[in-house]
Amino acid sequence: VVSRIEVTEYSHGSIDLLGFQVDAAINSGNSGGPVFNRKGQCVGIAFQGLASSEAENVGYVIPTPIVHHFLQDYMTNGRFTGFPSLGIQWQRMESEALRTAYKMAPGEKGVLIRRINATSAARGFLQAGDVLMLFDGQNIASDGTVPFRTGERVSFSYLITSKFVGESARLGILRDGQCLTVDVTLSRPGVLIPAHLSNRDPSYFLVSGLVFTVACEPYLESEYGADWMSEAPVKLLDRLYTGMPSAAGEQVVVLGQVLADEATLGYEDICNVQVVLFNGTPVLNLQHLAQLVTSCQEDHLRFDLEYHETVIINRQQAVTGTAEVLQAHNIPAAMSADLQQALQLTWPPAAQLADTAAETPQAEAVNAAAAVAE
Repeated sequence: VVSRIEVTEYSHGSIDLLGFQVDAAINSGNSGGPVFNRKGQCVGIAFQGLASSEAENVGYVIPTPIVHHFLQDYMTNGRFTGFPSLGIQWQRMESEALRTAYKMAPGEKGVLIRRINATSAARGFLQAGDVLMLFDGQNIASDGTVPFRTGERVSFSYLITSKFVGESARLGILRDGQCLTVDVTLSRPGVLIPAHLSNRDPSYFLVSGLVFTVACEPYLESEYGADWMSEAPVKLLDRLYTGMPSAAGEQVVVLGQVLADEATLGYEDICNVQVVLFNGTPVLNLQHLAQLVTSCQEDHLRFDLEYHETVIINRQQAVTGTAEVLQAHNIPAAMSADLQQALQLTWPPAAQLADTAAETPQAEAVNAAAAVAE
């Protein structure tokens, strides 16, 4: 029995799409099967259940419009490009005082745009403080819903995800009391903490015993287990739930752990903290951090972290320490394959390792590492 039809969160994709709730239990390992009506017609795919001590036999089904969207997208583009988004955070406007403050006339309805993703294609057309009133001619209510079927309403995001990436939409907005119409291209704005690795190996960068990586949902789950949504550091969860990138390609780079090494002595307790600055320069992403570190000519490497923590290591010690850590832990490379391909350089530099070998008591280990680097 179908209990309700609404826009619901797809736990596997971290996206809100149209779905319907049924009174059949969907247990772990039992999702993905077809759902049939009484006529034997396939009406969707079972994909998730509600895990709660207060409810039983509650399952969710992907309806055929979502399945058709996926298939058409794949056939058109040769790959799945995803569901589009406006890239905005919005607020309901059911308060009369709020509507009056934004110069809405009696009877006008809409939602308040709070923030706009800097990587969204709508960035140049919408502004924070605009009231979104129409989407392709469809009126948006003050609670953010639009008509769906007879007597039913769903979130207006249903209208957005019914379209494809690259298509345009006509929006009606209220800005400073004036009604405007804008045409925007729908896109897939970037996110700070992605839900998936998209079948890629994790990226990492090693500097002596400092292990840097990119925060993503699979990483947080691997670090904090099934309850990572409540156990992970609050700052990272804030980036996940409310954060938006300020520029294309921005990532949350974290100091994942600190391996034992002379250069990193005293920093062993630091783990899973975001890297904010390197030698005073804001860190955009992991590749940017690797570029800054490998090109640095200063005596010290300074990493400013969240919570106002600071890690400073000697640059020359970092070079030799990286080689020693690689050998001690049998790590094949100091940076992941994607960074090696993007940067086209060797870290730690073989030339600096050779120069340092004669000056350090760890000459044998350094020489071995230099030979591997070459």
